[in-house]
Amino acid sequence: MCGPGWSCCRGDSLRATAVAPAPRSPAAAPARGGGAAAAGLNYPLYQALGADFAVTLTAVPGDTQSMMVHDVAGGGVRREFRVHLPPLTDAGFRMAVHRLSDRALEAALGVGGIAATRVLYVMEGKVYAIDEDGADQRLVSSTDHAALSPAWASDGRRFAYMEFWEGHGRLFVQDVASGKRTGVATSGQALDFTPAFSPDGKTLAFSRATEEGTDLYTVNIKDGCCLQRLTVGRFYDNLSPTYSPDGQRIAFVSTRAGLPQIYAMAADGTDQQLLAPFDYGATGSSNAPEWSPDGQSVAFHRDVGGTLQVFVLDVRTRAVRQLTSVGRNEDPTWAPDSRHMAFVSDRSGYRQLWIIDLETGRIRPLLQKSGARLPAWSPRLPETASSTP
Repeated sequence: MCGPGWSCCRGDSLRATAVAPAPRSPAAAPARGGGAAAAGLNYPLYQALGADFAVTLTAVPGDTQSMMVHDVAGGGVRREFRVHLPPLTDAGFRMAVHRLSDRALEAALGVGGIAATRVLYVMEGKVYAIDEDGADQRLVSSTDHAALSPAWASDGRRFAYMEFWEGHGRLFVQDVASGKRTGVATSGQALDFTPAFSPDGKTLAFSRATEEGTDLYTVNIKDGCCLQRLTVGRFYDNLSPTYSPDGQRIAFVSTRAGLPQIYAMAADGTDQQLLAPFDYGATGSSNAPEWSPDGQSVAFHRDVGGTLQVFVLDVRTRAVRQLTSVGRNEDPTWAPDSRHMAFVSDRSGYRQLWIIDLETGRIRPLLQKSGARLPAWSPRLPETASSTP
């Protein structure tokens, strides 16, 4: 959708051009579906540039704008929205533009975008957040305690993480809009880590390490009660829970067969079974599972020939596909479209954050600072939660 002289934003699968509507040539084909408003766009010009769609943003009376998504081939307007953009100097301007981009993509292609999302990650014991295009990096955690394991709630308004406190791990839930955080009452002086929200946001699953080993628990964070133990591994560990999007299942890591492997169980701890089949060509060590937002896949990393690589498991068929092969690659996290994934890789010589498009195989850097790890990709962020982190 770009041509010489235009300002372009290049994404993984879409090129967009932001322009003011240009006068149409006398030979332009009549607009269909857009009326007088559509007549301001030079469709033949965009057709010559190879565009399928174009987006225009024009001022209308009041403090709103009209955003039109044009079907260039059809010569008409696909969708029109009334939108409000904050002032350019407003802290929320950038995310507001991202949100418009997502709406335009959905109107044009019928798929949700990922521009209005952020990725949490850990660097030097602190939790940071960054836009999915690699801009607007911000510090999230503000205490002197080392933080790990950030995880988003499905509504995008909260996230959880753990901090080390005097030899044990404490879980916290932080509100995005206000920055206020609340400790999760899990009782005891154990090491609690790898929190995961249930899809309804009422329950937090987590790993707890004690002298007996590591097991999975849940706690009702809505009412602040009801600690429940899901696994009992007296001679092995169970850790790293991740909910299916319907909340019915939990995938997790267990060493019950020796090396860490990916298992799944019902959300109440019953019906525990191996999820990812053992790979005799690898060491069999698999970790860091994350269920995809569409429920069809589980991503994880596996030790292959002495280094870690990212894999995707088809939940229905149990087929496993390797996504990476260059360098060490680990800690995958899904974008809300279930098409893109962020992960940690040292392919450049340093541990950095990268994004892969699972349909095209294209890989691009997200954060080129070294030392980033444990990424967690947000859902599409609501307006009230887009300013921070």
